[in-house]
This record gives sequence, structure tokens and C-alpha cells, in this order.
Amino acid sequence: MKLLASPAVRVGISISIATGLYGVSFGALSVTSGLDIWQTMALSLLLFSGGSQFAFIGVVGGGGSGIAAMSAATLLGMRNGIYGMQLNALLRPTGWRKYVCAQLTIDESTATSTGQTDPAERRRGFWAAGIGIYVLWNFFTAVGAFAGSGLGDPKQWGLDGAAVAAFLALLWPRLKGREPVAIAVVCALATVIAVPFVPAGVPILVAAVVAAVIGWFSHGRSDEGLEPDVEPYREHHGHDGRRYTHWGNEGDQGSQEDHDGGRYRRRDGTVPGADS
Repeated sequence: MKLLASPAVRVGISISIATGLYGVSFGALSVTSGLDIWQTMALSLLLFSGGSQFAFIGVVGGGGSGIAAMSAATLLGMRNGIYGMQLNALLRPTGWRKYVCAQLTIDESTATSTGQTDPAERRRGFWAAGIGIYVLWNFFTAVGAFAGSGLGDPKQWGLDGAAVAAFLALLWPRLKGREPVAIAVVCALATVIAVPFVPAGVPILVAAVVAAVIGWFSHGRSDEGLEPDVEPYREHHGHDGRRYTHWGNEGDQGSQEDHDGGRYRRRDGTVPGADS
């Protein structure tokens, strides 16, 4: 099929344009926070995680230490590791594609991919959003960095809040259940309260500790969390009437090959054919 006829590709392109545009805000804020143009470009090219990048320059611009800046950026970047586990189960990249997928795994590419039901569309959506955002984010980061001084104070343009608003717009609809929403609100309040009393970069660490403590003692429902949840393991009824667990995704091509290769397991843990 033609790529532009793919719904996932169209969504990926539209998200790429919207997300890439506010790369201008990062470039402008970064140079006004004390980083030079090449340091700013290195963050977008290598780190490529909007939330982590804004956290880093926010701490640096606020007078925080390098350790605090790296801690805040790392904390926010940990979510991409969780995304990576989900996408690995969905897309199952091989060879060099694993490394490229890891670099392109961000909020938007994950949301575009997991929002599809067809395996081929999941792959198209991921690559369309990931590559599109990477190219446009870096391009507009350069635009913002070179035009930083000419824009004046980026806060007067509202650029300091653009990325935060976009991140919340992606996150909030995916919260499922009362408890996750309550945790998000409590963490936001903890951050606001901590801002006047602790050094720059520490409030987000406070929020993380609050979320961890609540999560540790919480006994919420197992079906509450972030949507969509990836379930790479599903049950299958074999010809013998017994249940098997499929190590793959529904509708994935090559399911017969997986079955012949022993990718199905019985509920007792044995593999069909192994006992014959």
C-alpha cells in the first residue's frame, strides 16, 4: 500500500509536525539558559527526549548543579525504557533496527504505534512518528538556537510552557482509573509545594519519591494504569482442546511458523511436540 494511504503514517506525520515545531522552544530556552548552540544541538541529536532535555536546561538555567540536571533528565528518561519493553514485544525489531528503535522510542512514537491494532500499521506508525519527529525536532532546535537572542525572552512568547503542555496532553488521556489520576495530581502538588524550598531540579525528584511511596503501599486494581496496555502473551486453544500461550501478537504474520517452532506453550509450561 502507499505510505500516505496508511492511517498510522498520516497520524505519525501530523504528530511529527506538531511536535517538531515546539523544538523551537527548546532551542531558544537552551541558549538563554547558558548552553551554546552546539551543546544544544548535541542534546537533541543524542538525548532526543523532550521532557529530559527541558528538565536538563531547566535545572542548569535555575542555577542547579550538573548532577541535579543529569538526575532530573535521567528520571524523566526512564519512562522510555518502559516504552521500549512494550515496543519490543509489539514490533520485535532485529539487528541494527533495535538500536534505531531505541533512539526513536519517545512518547509520541509509542502512542502512535500502540494506538493501532494491525501489526503492520503499528510498525508504520512507529517509524513515521519516530523518524519524522527526530528530523523536525532537530531542525527546529537549530532554528530556535540560532534565533534565540533575536526572540528576546522566550517566556514572553510562552515557549517555556509549550513542551509541558504537549507532554500533559499526551499523558493525561492515557491515565486509566481513579488511582493513577490521583497519584498524578498528588505528585503535581508535591512538585509545586517543593519549588520554593529546594534547589532547582530537586522538585521533580520529590515527586518521583512521592509516586514511588504511593505505588509501594497501594493496592489498586490490576487493570488500572496507562492505556493502551501491551499484552504480548495471549491464550490459544489448540487442536487437542488444551490451552496454550502465544509468545506474540494477535494477527501477527507467521503465527503458523511460530506454532511449528514451539512458540506455543501449554499452561503447565510444556511445549507441544516436546513430549512426543
